[in-house]
Amino acid sequence: MTRQGAVPVSRESTVALAPKQQAMSKSQKFILGVDIGGTKVEAGLVGSSGAVLLSARSPMIARGNADEGLTAVCSAIDGVLRDPRAKTVGTIGVSVPGWVDSRRGTVVSATNLPCWWNYPLAQKIEERYGFPVRLANDANAAALAESMWGAGAGCENMFYVSLGTGIGAGMVLRGELFAGTTGAAGEGGHMTIDLYGPKCGCGKRGCIEMYSSGTAVARHARAEIATSRSRGKKILRLAGGAIEGVTAETVSNAALAGDSFANEILETAADHLAIWFGGIVDLLEPERIVVGGGFAKVMMRYAPRIRKTLRVWAINPNRKRARIVKAHFQAQSALVGAAALWLPRTDTRK
Repeated sequence: MTRQGAVPVSRESTVALAPKQQAMSKSQKFILGVDIGGTKVEAGLVGSSGAVLLSARSPMIARGNADEGLTAVCSAIDGVLRDPRAKTVGTIGVSVPGWVDSRRGTVVSATNLPCWWNYPLAQKIEERYGFPVRLANDANAAALAESMWGAGAGCENMFYVSLGTGIGAGMVLRGELFAGTTGAAGEGGHMTIDLYGPKCGCGKRGCIEMYSSGTAVARHARAEIATSRSRGKKILRLAGGAIEGVTAETVSNAALAGDSFANEILETAADHLAIWFGGIVDLLEPERIVVGGGFAKVMMRYAPRIRKTLRVWAINPNRKRARIVKAHFQAQSALVGAAALWLPRTDTRK
């Protein structure tokens, strides 16, 4: 029996898709998945095996008005629908960061999408294209994709983390996606790990998002460079000499080039992730912590450090069993998961 707030997920596919699964028939019907982030929108044609046939991106106008935000989303969708292979699309799945009401198809609020507040996004897209639309939090959607076909396939209990502009999370418990009463559960990026930490855009203080997201790393680097330009010379050089040009990518590139200052900044972000993961392990005892999102590739370089530090921050005697792994779909986890909202999900656990 499915619990309230839980969605059964399929266990039919393995992590690595076979060539025959990846090859898509011309007659196959596709689902249009849409992943909306704070800086970009990506839409794509997704098949029943979770493979993405093609995708299109557009910049997200997150800080404009509601109509401007919708226009940005439609630009990415239009880019996909112009392809002849999109003629079989009949449904659209959408993932967004922040608080959503999946039952009503509403974006309640999102720190990284201030353009929308109690916004009926699913309805607006349905009116534009005539296709039925389902809406979910991006990390919940990504958790669904990774559990069905990705790095969490076969797990009874899995915790998904999306590292990017912000930090999102999704939970698969007892083989089912747990999304709460309305679909808004799993907002783990706004769990406080420091009562006296910096104030987050959500209104709380010390959220993990303020320490380990790409935005946080860039902000930390700029603050440190402002007090010691000599230590941040390599980062500044990569940023064209301007502090305001320093990004998480700049810091990552400097660290790869051997800059100890950049490496320290990323190690600090990793140490805060370990604190957060420790609480998650003690609370949920997941078999795997799957790390995805645009910033995941950078932070996974520090996975050995996180695993080592986890010995301090998790007291669960089975903490060593919680594997920290890279998401199979990487930056497209939420896109694939958005499409998966329309796929049959059968719980095949013994």
